[in-house]
Amino acid sequence: MSAFGETGQNGVCKQRPLICSILDPNAWFKPERLHPQVESLIYWRDVKKSGIVFGAGLITLVAISSFSVISVFAYLSLLALFGTVAFRIYKSVTQAVQKTNEGHPFKEYLELDLTLSHEKVQNIAGVAVAHINGFTSELRRLFLVEDIIDSIKFGVILWVFTYVGAWFNGMTLVILAFVSLFTLPKVYENNKQSIDTYLDLGRSKLAEITDKIRVAIPIGNKKPVAAAESEKDK
Repeated sequence: MSAFGETGQNGVCKQRPLICSILDPNAWFKPERLHPQVESLIYWRDVKKSGIVFGAGLITLVAISSFSVISVFAYLSLLALFGTVAFRIYKSVTQAVQKTNEGHPFKEYLELDLTLSHEKVQNIAGVAVAHINGFTSELRRLFLVEDIIDSIKFGVILWVFTYVGAWFNGMTLVILAFVSLFTLPKVYENNKQSIDTYLDLGRSKLAEITDKIRVAIPIGNKKPVAAAESEKDK
């Protein structure tokens, strides 16, 4: 079982692929594992749509980093309300001048069903619970040193995070993550072969170092059950 409870969430992910696409970072670099809507956005299949989402999201995050969330929400809502009211008045005047009866300009959106069904809520909750259970199990395994090598790796990551936290605040990291989401997958797709070559080299070096550490620290080695039983019989 993986760190995110892969076995437990397979059935739920088949029902809610969009939610799983968002929650599983490993899928971001594999377009075939992403929901078509998510894949289209972060891989810039429709440049206009991705540009609008990226620009609006980035502006919102930068605004939140400079002002309070309440102020940003209020100003954005006012801007949206001003736009819809102006467009509604414009369409009403146009219809009156041209003597047409096209109806409400937002009729299509007013008729959209935005209600959350019981089944949708349960499916979303199922995905969230699967990820939370996997995450807590992995933390328990690392903190209680089930495998000393993995715990050491985790400690190194936490140590690096202390420097990252000193250099950036939380909102800056969110902005960097958002920008990375819309850039790194596309960069990887365009340079997949060369990037995979360096990644494989890095993985082999890391595996080599890890094996040496396991040999040097006997407590980190896990003997197979069959081997342990054969030694016991001897």
